[in-house]
Amino acid sequence: MLKKTSFLLLLSLGFLTVRAQQTIPFRITKDNTIILKTRVNKKDSLDLMFQIAMKDAAISPERKRKADHIVFNKDETSDDNTVETGALSLQNIRFTDNQLAGREADGKIGTVLFEKKAFKIDYDNNQFVIYDQLPDLKGYQPVTVLYDQDAFYIAADNVIDGKKQQEAYFVLQSGYSGGILYSNDFSEEKELDKKLKITGEKTLKNSAGKSLVTKQGILPFFKLESFVFKNVPVGFFSGELKTQNVSYFGTDMLRRFVWIFDADRKTAYIKPSKYFSEPYYKIN
Repeated sequence: MLKKTSFLLLLSLGFLTVRAQQTIPFRITKDNTIILKTRVNKKDSLDLMFQIAMKDAAISPERKRKADHIVFNKDETSDDNTVETGALSLQNIRFTDNQLAGREADGKIGTVLFEKKAFKIDYDNNQFVIYDQLPDLKGYQPVTVLYDQDAFYIAADNVIDGKKQQEAYFVLQSGYSGGILYSNDFSEEKELDKKLKITGEKTLKNSAGKSLVTKQGILPFFKLESFVFKNVPVGFFSGELKTQNVSYFGTDMLRRFVWIFDADRKTAYIKPSKYFSEPYYKIN
């Protein structure tokens, strides 16, 4: 009887350990960005955009809601704030002032939500799930991740001209509503303006008269692990101003998968979401 009781106790504890998790609901805007309803310092109700490419939080100068209880110093930073979202309560959160966020957002918050935890971005059910340990990964494919300076990098293959695959590294960027945006170095080296079908172009000039040309093109094939996308709209820059130092894997691509990241930030696990075959987002 003692052995049976001990076995049942161990089984119960094991089950509780696997199930130990928290969920945070979110909503998705028409621009594919994730919005969290938060309460900051128990006073300010703010809609914060989730930005996977940053750790801490920030307030937008274009916010619609007041953030009177976040006190910034002369360097436009504020420490020791509390943030509540869903059932999660966080302490000692740093905010930076005057950082632009997506439409419908009063600011943004990053992966401080999941500090030292495994987490899921569940686009099927509009929620984050935070785990004490990895859940069942059946049906998921592993993707090697490089985590550097609060950003996640993944490698993917690009078929630009013919059948040759060109590997590139992309930063996961949930603040960019489009799908793929190439760095200046990649677009120049691969001559994207000559090899891709160009579908749009805009020219902007700064006060010094230097031009920044944004172009939209069609990439024949984009491959992430075993997942292949055809005729993908991509963006890149040309002109005198060289401002895009890294390539982006934006929200239009992010939403096509359910993502689970391990606590060590070395591996992501992906499977198709309900948005996998949705039409591509059009950049205005």
